[in-house]
Amino acid sequence: MTSVERTATRKARLSGAVWALGLTSLFMDFSSEMIHGLLPVFLVLNLGASAAVLGLVEGIAEATAQITRVFSGWLSDQLRQRKTLAVAGYAIAAATKPLFPLANSVGLVLIARFADRIGKGIRGAPRDALVADVTPADQRGAAFGLRQSLDTIGAILGPLTAIGLMVLFHDDIRTVLWFAVVPAVISVTVLVFGVKEQALPRQKAGAPLRLGEIARLGRPYWFVVAAGTVFTLARFSEAFLVIRAQQGGLAVAWAPAVIAVMSLVYAVSAYPAGRLQDKAGARPLLILGLVALILADLLLGFGQSLVVLFLGIGLWGLHMGLTQGVLSALVAAMAPEHLRGTAFGLFGLINGLAALGASVLAGVLWDVIGPGATFAAGAGFAAVALVAFLFLGKPQESRG
Repeated sequence: MTSVERTATRKARLSGAVWALGLTSLFMDFSSEMIHGLLPVFLVLNLGASAAVLGLVEGIAEATAQITRVFSGWLSDQLRQRKTLAVAGYAIAAATKPLFPLANSVGLVLIARFADRIGKGIRGAPRDALVADVTPADQRGAAFGLRQSLDTIGAILGPLTAIGLMVLFHDDIRTVLWFAVVPAVISVTVLVFGVKEQALPRQKAGAPLRLGEIARLGRPYWFVVAAGTVFTLARFSEAFLVIRAQQGGLAVAWAPAVIAVMSLVYAVSAYPAGRLQDKAGARPLLILGLVALILADLLLGFGQSLVVLFLGIGLWGLHMGLTQGVLSALVAAMAPEHLRGTAFGLFGLINGLAALGASVLAGVLWDVIGPGATFAAGAGFAAVALVAFLFLGKPQESRG
């Protein structure tokens, strides 16, 4: 290998900090998806929750995570202490894991989910901004794709472990939920010892989301925000996939298989999608992702067999892999560096409010009309987004 080839190889290799951030996500998702793969069934079967209540719990949880990102993103920009905030967020999430097996009411589950998502909200924007900080601009698609793939590998291992434990402990959900504490603790440990943050000068403190700063984000950034919002309206909580499969005949012990299959496809597709974005741009991937989401909704809404339902679940994972890392990389590209944390936070705020509305609407439609109406509505929102992307021009990266 020549010196030029060695230099190119080093340039193409992602940093150890990106890998550590990815492993941190892997272990936390291992823990979280052990819980989330069983929680919808636990709420509906054990605690008697309706689909509307399930949607409300999940909607509030996800909205909380996204809205909290506004303040964590702003703090990370002001204090330039992205790692400190990320550690705090992961630590809070780890501390909430024992609350789930202890819950004996829907209200206590809501409290646990609320606290857990606050942790997610605190860590999300600083972590994403940290990935961008430690990665050259021409490798950010790959970096976000790698972090998302490792995150999703954890989302595969968690449900698979939950299935094995459910069989071992004869469908005792509470006992299985206790095991989720272990990978959560490992996640925090990896972040503390595996990531060194670059020293950055502090900025003068000011109020979050000041009008002047928002105006400086520019039209390309707002294009991405609009796209992300429509995606969120089209994609409600994955908890509905779990109860749809259970309604279709899936045994309780195998309920986490829904998250495992979705996450497997997500993990396999996320990193290649990020690499492809670096070469071909984001717009083709977003359009393909919307097509996959429409097909997934149709199969899940009107499929009659578990084979068809799991095909829809796989397509749901594909649409996630094609779009989620891509959207994160677009936010990083379209925002000025000194406002990057704020940009991620504002993006999360708007999409969090949309997530709340999407999940509540999904639950109400499920209870009043049926699951077909829930997934048909999702397909409708996705179709609107697809038409918009076909007519809107490709956004250009901001140089501000």
